[in-house]
Amino acid sequence: MATKTAPINMRVQPSVRDIIDAAASLKKVDRTVFIQQAALNEAHNILAEQRDFVLEAKAFEAFDNELSAEPRALEGMKDLFNRKAPWE
Repeated sequence: MATKTAPINMRVQPSVRDIIDAAASLKKVDRTVFIQQAALNEAHNILAEQRDFVLEAKAFEAFDNELSAEPRALEGMKDLFNRKAPWE
């Protein structure tokens, strides 16, 4: 069994605890496991929303075409890269 090394403490209203306990009991896990699984699932969902996205076929084709296109040199970027850094 892995050693748990990062405690997370929280206070909730007794009514909230009772609901969590009832749900954990239905899942046949203890409160800690239930809260950990719920928090981890939500964390994964939030991170996925920031990383993954879905496009319809036409939008994906346009997106893919832009990714596959030859890079364009922007004049402002050329100027920026040709300037001497202020600390040099």
